Amino acid sequence: MHAFFINAHAKEITAVALDEGLASIRRLIGFDSVDSDEIDSNGDRLFFDEACFIREQKGAGRFRLDTLPPVSGSGVVVGSRNDGAELVDVQASLAALQKRVQFL
Repeated sequence: MHAFFINAHAKEITAVALDEGLASIRRLIGFDSVDSDEIDSNGDRLFFDEACFIREQKGAGRFRLDTLPPVSGSGVVVGSRNDGAELVDVQASLAALQKRVQFL
């Protein structure tokens, strides 16, 4: 499935393919403890390391998506159905997401 990887250190957003769903998200983020927030009404969700501010990550960088709390490190935006239970292709475009993400 198609998703977007947000790399706060490099201050870039890139398209990625998630061949193994949640396992792929965990690998991209670099930690098993991931959480997510819904970012719009079409089911897109932002996945991130749930301990991103507790865990010391030198040079990880930070970003904010819309009005959500800032995230340290990286994140993955992917589509979902059934309140996040099923992952699907992201609905947002890369251009739209780039306008919504602020690197801090």
